[in-house]
Amino acid sequence: MSDQNNEQPDLILIGIGSNLDPEINIPKALQLLSAQVSVLQVASIWKTPAVGSEGPDYLNSAILIESRLTQGQLKSLVLTKIEKELGRVRSTNKNADRTIDLDVLIFDGTCLDEDLWSRAYVAVPAAEIYPDCINLRSGETLLQASKRLSYGENNIKRVDLFINSQKN
Repeated sequence: MSDQNNEQPDLILIGIGSNLDPEINIPKALQLLSAQVSVLQVASIWKTPAVGSEGPDYLNSAILIESRLTQGQLKSLVLTKIEKELGRVRSTNKNADRTIDLDVLIFDGTCLDEDLWSRAYVAVPAAEIYPDCINLRSGETLLQASKRLSYGENNIKRVDLFINSQKN
């Protein structure tokens, strides 16, 4: 895929999660992603209970990439295609179990997902990569939000899962 729509590549933080065969689907999604964009850093994997459903626990992480694609192109030409390839089925239930979920969290320094400031499963892995990202409404950094959201919460645990982000 051509990655040459803008002169300078943008830094983009992608949230990744799965609760259906996550040990298989997260590494596979990362492999497919790294074949299309430059993967710079991958956060630790964090295990959390499913939110809004009784489904299996989720594994979540964050991935820093570099790309010249626009946000819309990245979503439609890369992320959605990877989700479909890995069997993601979208339904009206926003809390449905999923093989893979890929969301643009931060694009070129702009926060696009408010869950960064309200959900530990998004904030904790993202803070490993962008700890100094600032919430323009509150002045809170992502690291501070991560600590606030996970403080005293035993529901988020780091998982040792080897992920190889190198292109084959």
